[in-house]
Amino acid sequence: MTHVSITNLSKTYPGETKPSLDRLSLEIPSGELTALLGPSGCGKTTTMKMIAGLLEPSGGDVTFDGRSILRDKPENRGVVMVFQNYLLFPYMSVADNIGFGLKMRKVPKSEIAARVAEMLALVRLPDLGRRKPAELSGGQQQRVALARALIVRPKVLLLDEPLSNLDAHLRLEMRDLIRGLQKEMGITTIFVTHDQEEAVVLADRVALILDGRLRQYDAADVFYKRPADEAVARFFGGQNFVAGHARDGIFESALGRLRLPDAIAPGPGLLTFRPESLRIGTGENALTAQLLDRIYLGTQTRLKLQVGEVALDAVLSPDLVEGIAPGQAITIHLPPQSLWVMQGGRP
Repeated sequence: MTHVSITNLSKTYPGETKPSLDRLSLEIPSGELTALLGPSGCGKTTTMKMIAGLLEPSGGDVTFDGRSILRDKPENRGVVMVFQNYLLFPYMSVADNIGFGLKMRKVPKSEIAARVAEMLALVRLPDLGRRKPAELSGGQQQRVALARALIVRPKVLLLDEPLSNLDAHLRLEMRDLIRGLQKEMGITTIFVTHDQEEAVVLADRVALILDGRLRQYDAADVFYKRPADEAVARFFGGQNFVAGHARDGIFESALGRLRLPDAIAPGPGLLTFRPESLRIGTGENALTAQLLDRIYLGTQTRLKLQVGEVALDAVLSPDLVEGIAPGQAITIHLPPQSLWVMQGGRP
C-alpha cells in the first residue's frame, strides 16, 4: 500500500494565464479510495494525468511514501490509469487484454495464465476469456479494463470517470465491484468524477475541486453536515442559506432567534441546513411558514416555503405532507443539531 502526498500541485497550460489547477495539496492515506470531484474543466483530470506522468506540472510535487515521482518515467511510477473509454485492444481476446501488462514485464506464460484466471474470477467474468472486446457489453468491457489494471498490482490505481459510460443499473453493480476489489486488494485509489452521488458512495474521502482550486477535502458525510462555504453546500444539494450572527449558542437572522449546536463558533455567518432536515410540526426552533408550492418527486415531496422574507426548501416523505395545500400556513421546526453556520457569511 502507498501513501500519496500532493503538495501545491499546479498546472498552467501554454497560452493560458489562469491555472487549470492551482496549488492543490492532499494527503491520501495508504489503501484509501479518494474521489476528485467537480464539474467539467475544474482540474481533476489534469491532476490525475500529472500523477500518472502524462502531463508535466507547472509547480508542486507528488510523492509516494515520501519519495517524489515527478522525475520518474510514467512506466516506472507504479501507477496504472483506467480511462473512461476503456482502450482495450480490439484484436486481442479478453484474456490477452488482461494479461498484456504481465507479458510486457516478461512474466512466464504459466504465471500469466494463472493470474488472468484469478482476475477473471474477481471481476465476475470467469468464462469470457476467449471473447473479443466487441462481443462484450459496456459493463463487461469496463470490468476487463479494471482487471487489466489490477493484475499488475500497481502502487496507485487511477480511475477516470469509471462509470460515466454505463447505464444506470450497471453503475450500481460496478460501484459495488470497484469498492469491493479496492478494499480486498488494498490498493491506494484515486478516481475522477463529476457525480456527487458516485463520489459519496465509493470514496473514503472526497476532494471537491471548483475552478481549479480545492474547496474542501473530507469524509463524504462532512460535506452534508459541515460544508466549508456556500459553493460547497450548493454542489451537494444545499438550498437553504440565511445570513446572520451567532452568539452565545443563538443565531440571530431574518428567521428570528434559533438555537445552535454547541460546536458553532460566534461571529457573523451564513446559516445553512439540508432541505431534508426541516420538520413539520412543533419543536425547538419553531417557525410559521406559508406553503407556496409542493412538487411530488415519487419517493419524496419538495416544499417551497416562505417565512417572512426568507424562502426555504424542504424535502419530506409524501405521507408527511398529505392534506397540506399551497397557500396554507403551517408550523415547521429546525432541529438544532441540523444547523450549521459557515463563518463570515457569503464570500
